[in-house]
Amino acid sequence: MRLLIVEDDRSLADALRRGLQEEGHVVDHVGDGPAALELGEDPEYHAIVLDLNLPGADGLSVLRKLRGAGVSTPVVIATSRDETEDVVAGLDAGADDYIRKPFAMRELMARLRSVTRREAPPTPDILELGDLRFDIASRRVTRGEREIAMTARELAFLEYFLRNTGRVLTRPMIETALWDRSGEATSNVVDVYIRRLRLKIDAPGDAPLLHTVRGIGYRMGTA
Repeated sequence: MRLLIVEDDRSLADALRRGLQEEGHVVDHVGDGPAALELGEDPEYHAIVLDLNLPGADGLSVLRKLRGAGVSTPVVIATSRDETEDVVAGLDAGADDYIRKPFAMRELMARLRSVTRREAPPTPDILELGDLRFDIASRRVTRGEREIAMTARELAFLEYFLRNTGRVLTRPMIETALWDRSGEATSNVVDVYIRRLRLKIDAPGDAPLLHTVRGIGYRMGTA
């Protein structure tokens, strides 16, 4: 998933970013209301984690303006406020869920999975192409009888390609999908990950599944 974290506490934001990236997600961060309004309208985000106490414009104002502009991206409010009225106000403003600080990363992940399931069309739990199989829940990849160990970043690449089987993916498309806005995703870095992915899924003797479309990009397919 591509996620937007809106949090003015830099240490908390950095911890959230690291934790979510370790789960294979692409994460952008802003720390004030005006920046949240600007980035929050981007339809590429699968969910937004929104703090209520923000400089420039508070979280409730941000949320109301986003919903007023027609933005339907799922929003999880992260709040240290204990008053029930604040939570109710957030939900009335258009939040999909809330989480009280401090919270465990696994609780936040569960809430993000829940709100994105509500919005997104059903997707398969297992992605397959030929004899390549990727179990999304267990993060287990096999090809035939061979199990393939992958890093979180490699799994993100594989999932992106499998969800776009047959489609030619250019380097800019890959960079937009798999790197946050502050990252430095050069074409060389993309090529490095493509080589690593190809070495793992297209072992000697296997029919190649990851193809180079010369001068354009890459395509996943059985032919």
